[in-house]
Amino acid sequence: MKIGNIQFGERPVFLAPMEDVTDIGFRKLCKRYGAAMMYTEFVSADAIIRSIKSTLQKMAIDDDERPVGIQIYGKNVESMVEAAKIVEQFHPDVIDLNFGCPVKKVAGKGAGAGLLKDIPLMLDIARHVVDAVHVPVTAKTRLGWDMNNLIITDLAEQLQDCGIQALTIHGRTRSQMYTGDADWTLIGEVKKNPRFHIPLIGNGDITGPEKAKEAFDKYGVDAIMVGRATFGRPWIFKEIRDYLDGKPVDNTLDINKKIDILEEQLHINVERIDEYRGILHTRRHLAASPIFKGISDFRQTRIAMLRATKAEELIDILEKCRNLLADTGK
Repeated sequence: MKIGNIQFGERPVFLAPMEDVTDIGFRKLCKRYGAAMMYTEFVSADAIIRSIKSTLQKMAIDDDERPVGIQIYGKNVESMVEAAKIVEQFHPDVIDLNFGCPVKKVAGKGAGAGLLKDIPLMLDIARHVVDAVHVPVTAKTRLGWDMNNLIITDLAEQLQDCGIQALTIHGRTRSQMYTGDADWTLIGEVKKNPRFHIPLIGNGDITGPEKAKEAFDKYGVDAIMVGRATFGRPWIFKEIRDYLDGKPVDNTLDINKKIDILEEQLHINVERIDEYRGILHTRRHLAASPIFKGISDFRQTRIAMLRATKAEELIDILEKCRNLLADTGK
C-alpha cells in the first residue's frame, strides 16, 4: 500500500487521531510496537490560524515517529485552506481532513461529521485544500449522517475525484456516535467499486488481532485504523502485526512487561510536559487498559487512578496492580 511516496507494505495498521489521546509520547510507543502510521490529535483550523499555543504544540512531530499525519477540522473553505498551509510548515507526511468527528462541539457547528449534511461544501473543502498544499491530502469520514442517509459509496468516489489520496471510513453514521456495532459492509462495497482506486482504510471496532484479520480478509481494505482499543494498550499493534504475519504469540509481552510500558508512558509524559499535565495525559490510558480486568473490584482502583495527581501516587497504584495480578496468576 502507498500514499503519495510513502510505502507501507502489505496490510498496515494505523493509529487513529484522537483528542487528548494521541500525544507524541503515546505515538512513539505505538510506533515502537508496530504502528505503520500515526496521526496527531485532531486540531481546529480556526485555532491554527489564531496560533493558539496548545494547538500548535499538538502538531509537533518527531522524526523518529514518522510517517505522521496531522488531522484538521473546520467548517469553511477559507479557514481550512489557510490552516492547511500553516500545517504544511510543520512537515507532516500527510494532511488529513476530518469529515467524521461526531461530537457536538465539532459536528454540531458544521465541521467534522457535520459536513455530511453539506456534501458540496465538504467536496469544496477537499478540492481547495488539495490544490493549496504539496503534501498528500487524505480524509476520514463516516457512512453518512444517519441510517436514512448512507451515502458513503458515492461520497468516496467524489472525494477521490477531488484529489484525496487515501480515504478512511469509520463504519458508523454520525447519529450512532460510538454506539452499536461498526458496519463494515458498506466499507467493503466502497472497496468493490471499480471506479474507486485510492487506498481505503477501514476503521471501527478493531479490538484485537482476529478483528483486524477479518477486516482485511473479508472486506478487502488496504489498511486498518485502530482507535479506542489502543487506550492503555500500545502493544496492540504488535499483537495484530504478529497475528497477520503468522508469528506466534510473543510471550515476553507478559503482565510485568505491559505494566512497565504503562509506567514508561507516564514518565515520558511527565518529562515532556510537567507532572500535573503529564498525569492527565496518562491516567485515561491506565484506567482503560484491559490488563487490569483480572483484578477483583477494579472499579475502586480505577477511581484512584483517575484521581491521582502525583506520579509517585500512580506508580504506587500500578505496582499494587502488578502484585495483585501476580497473585491471581494472570
